[in-house]
Amino acid sequence: MSPTQHYGVAVVGGGAVGMLLAAELGLRGVRTVVLERHTRTVDQPKAGTLHARTVQSLARRGLLPTGRGGALDRAATTPFHFAGLPGLTISAPAVEGRPIAGRSQADLERDFERRARELGVEIRRGHEVVGLAQDPDRVEVTARLGDGRHATVTADYAVGADGARSAVRALAGIASDEHPPRVAALLGQVRLLDPAGTPPGWNLTPRGWTVVNVNPFGHSRVITFDFDGPHPDRHAPVTLDELRSTASRIAGHDIPMDDAVFTSRFSDFARLARRYRDGRVLLAGDAAHVHFPVGGQGLNLGLQDAFNLAWKLALVVRGEAGKGLLDTYHDERRPAGRRVVDNTRAQLAMRPGDDMAPLRALFTELLGLDQVSAHLGDMISAQETAYRAAPGSPWQGRFLPNLALEAEGEETCVAALLHTGRPVVLLFPDADPRLAGTAGAWSRTVDVVQVRCAHRLPWDTLLLRPDGYVAWTPVQGGRATPQDLRGALRQWFGEPRGPAPLPAAG
Repeated sequence: MSPTQHYGVAVVGGGAVGMLLAAELGLRGVRTVVLERHTRTVDQPKAGTLHARTVQSLARRGLLPTGRGGALDRAATTPFHFAGLPGLTISAPAVEGRPIAGRSQADLERDFERRARELGVEIRRGHEVVGLAQDPDRVEVTARLGDGRHATVTADYAVGADGARSAVRALAGIASDEHPPRVAALLGQVRLLDPAGTPPGWNLTPRGWTVVNVNPFGHSRVITFDFDGPHPDRHAPVTLDELRSTASRIAGHDIPMDDAVFTSRFSDFARLARRYRDGRVLLAGDAAHVHFPVGGQGLNLGLQDAFNLAWKLALVVRGEAGKGLLDTYHDERRPAGRRVVDNTRAQLAMRPGDDMAPLRALFTELLGLDQVSAHLGDMISAQETAYRAAPGSPWQGRFLPNLALEAEGEETCVAALLHTGRPVVLLFPDADPRLAGTAGAWSRTVDVVQVRCAHRLPWDTLLLRPDGYVAWTPVQGGRATPQDLRGALRQWFGEPRGPAPLPAAG
């Protein structure tokens, strides 16, 4: 193996976000390498909740089932919480399936790594990135191996998906907005000696919060939140006695436990990178944003970064992108990161204590109102996320529901049309027949599908992004013209390149 190889993209960090990004790039034929410091997937009790927009996005790659056959005007609902307060309901169209799925972060990492490898991505484990330099034409990334040797790769672009202590963010000199810690939190995977007597789920007391996933047959996850101030030493090891005494003190009664297989401490420290892109270096996941892990939003936020970035980066590497396409990654995803940082800080404002009791009581009452529950549920599950809404075109930038469709006499749906990860032009029966030829000029990049839909729709033509969001529609109530569609395709995908050449004979 040559000591220096060149790739389209070097992904630094092989967690769930980095591996999904790599798989998405591999799906689009981009030569990609992942540099990950761990030699194998680390099984730790991290995030386990996939929220609705992530569930829907994974379904659009065929990685999760949809609720195909369900009614578009009916909702599937799942109870959730806001700041530990019950009463929140997360809903999604029934055609999308259940709005929440349970899946461990480690399992997702394994699945995405397997998919990435199958798609030709090179995974280099045991590579800790220690150097990064970029010039106008490429990025050079240096990694230290376990035996002390160093390896260097170059790439058109590098993405830091290497977590909260991102080496890429530090080496690139990308500044952040930060909020100092005020809360001391502990996490442990332990065996509860009295599982029946341990309060399950969220337990709010005057002394703090406990969150316990009770497993009477094995190890349970125990989390404590102490609002008296941050840890004196954030990196000190957590002993079983410390976890036991803290959980018992906050709960107000003894919570006996033993056999701790994992413990850690964390805080409510929050960070948001000021730029998600610096030249040929980009950030995704916890490298770009860190916040208090309430509501299970962090993993989902990072996976949505990957879905947004991968197709844009692939088109840029392949020379099929419109001017400024890659800049839209920062423009679209940083506000989403800001939204999560802000809502988690707002939830923490409802801390224990008599002074906050009226606020908690008010939110408990408000959560009983359908409109409030829907608003907060869409915020937590990222279903409120919309990009680049344009005057006169209210659907632009919105996520397209999983409409049941008919194409070439066969039943299909929106999610199925996006399994290939390519943009799609949907032409409905009333569309101008000339539009197929217009879109065909971009056939190397875009799929063109003539479809029927049982639902009455406000447009005759639609350009759908690979991440499921609407890139363009004609003005509400209007009909698309070849000139309109040509302008939208040129804006997103540059000049037409025509069909891909046929493979050589023999």
